[in-house]
Amino acid sequence: MIRTLIVDDDALTLELHRSYLERLDGFVIGGECTGARAALTALLDQPRGEPFDLVLLDITMPDGSGIDVLRTLRARAAAVDVIAITGVRDAETVRQMAALGVYQYLVKPFPFAVFQERLTAYRSHRDHARSTAGEATQSEIDALLGRTTGTIPIPKGLSSATLQRVTAELRSTGAAVSASEAATRLGMSRVSVRRYLEHLTASGVITRSARYGARGRPETEYRWARRGDGGD
Repeated sequence: MIRTLIVDDDALTLELHRSYLERLDGFVIGGECTGARAALTALLDQPRGEPFDLVLLDITMPDGSGIDVLRTLRARAAAVDVIAITGVRDAETVRQMAALGVYQYLVKPFPFAVFQERLTAYRSHRDHARSTAGEATQSEIDALLGRTTGTIPIPKGLSSATLQRVTAELRSTGAAVSASEAATRLGMSRVSVRRYLEHLTASGVITRSARYGARGRPETEYRWARRGDGGD
């Protein structure tokens, strides 16, 4: 069982994530915290034989940030995986969390189906990591790093090959693009491309912002956010 610590300063969110986790096989809730200091105490002062395997970590808390918590854990070489669950969307925060080795970056709010997808992917990643011994192939290395499908799990209805095309387009372009612009370059429908762009946004790979023109409603634009994975 994957012993999990849930960290969030909002009581209702804490309750929601608890109910989500209780519906998944392979996970057990080992504790809950409403602040950064309490989270560090729970993670670093655990008695022997009772370590946490996973932390569902909020970023914005009254007594400290999730970035501070994760930075301290890495400095102390704490062997615990972290999935960020937050409403913070800015690219710099995503980059900092990625640099500190966060496994996933999940933006609130989200339905149970998204939570289930990400946690199931993490469980599979963990099981694969524990089963791999000796020298690993490139595909096994990618899997151990959580890069089973271009670094993020793919939900039903999306294609791995198409996701890689959309991802490559955003990385190579550099500048912000709208769904319509990306669709034109890729030879796809705007609606289809938008689904992939929103999935990449929810995964923390790209950022989303409003583009204001001379007239009419603002258009949504997307920009590559992830660094340090060989593309820069």
